[in-house]
Amino acid sequence: MIAARPLTTAEGAALTRRVTLFSVSTAAILVTLKIAAWLISGSVAMLASMADSGLDLVASLATFYAVRYAVAPPDAEHRYGHGKAEAFASLVQAGLVFGSAALVGREAIADLVHPHPLQQEGWAVGVMAISVALTSLLLVAQARVLRRTKSVAVSGDRAHYAMDLASNGVGLVGIGISAWLGLNWLDAAAALVISALLLWGAIGVFREASGQLMDRELPDEDRARIVALMTQDGRLTDVHQLRTRASGPFVHIQMHVDLDPQLTLEIAHQVIVAAEKRVLDAFPSADILIHADPRGTAEPHGGAFAEMHAHEGHT
Repeated sequence: MIAARPLTTAEGAALTRRVTLFSVSTAAILVTLKIAAWLISGSVAMLASMADSGLDLVASLATFYAVRYAVAPPDAEHRYGHGKAEAFASLVQAGLVFGSAALVGREAIADLVHPHPLQQEGWAVGVMAISVALTSLLLVAQARVLRRTKSVAVSGDRAHYAMDLASNGVGLVGIGISAWLGLNWLDAAAALVISALLLWGAIGVFREASGQLMDRELPDEDRARIVALMTQDGRLTDVHQLRTRASGPFVHIQMHVDLDPQLTLEIAHQVIVAAEKRVLDAFPSADILIHADPRGTAEPHGGAFAEMHAHEGHT
């Protein structure tokens, strides 16, 4: 199977724009349906799911605008671009999901203490079934986008919609069994399970967003690929002090490399530029900074991270 070519920044941005619009539309439809079903049925599980979908709509809107802002070109105040807007949007998502879980948990515990019978539960079951279908379609679309891009905002959006799918399924089962068997407490129990799922999903979203905000290194396989691409030319060896980080749709790469000290400055420049193009073919959205050292004669570098680099050795 032939691997898909890496997307350019513009191509990746077009995909994320479309899928975030789909996300906002899905959330808006679900909120409308669930409000109506909750008012008709009085189901606390439906209230829980409706509150969750309402916060989903807010989170999806944050993602919708974040992915557009993230691809804005660098300016005088943001020389590294605006990519981390995606990670901030994911943090907003995590915070909203935490809030949703707290609301759902409170209502569920209150209803467990004082259960009440459902009304017109058929409406609630129908709306939950529609929610499962629409959320499944959205997850499929998001998965396709994430196979081509590494958008942390879309990834965060998908993580909480995956939890939504699970919570909608739990809510559907809880409402259905509660109506069928007349066990009103099952509706509230389903809401409690939804609350736990929301908390778990929020933790996952927070971890991914915080990793990017804290400039976590790219995966080991990506770093190894960068080194392999750089050293295809025998005149360029010993890639060291390699530092990488993701920033929304962009990747920042900087490194030191050893070159034959007998090369002229012009030839050394050509070798560096060729190596940079090889890396850009594999990482089209990368910003690359390469420092050339004369092999065997370079003096140690200073700077804030010099001690760390001394212990790091060659990478």
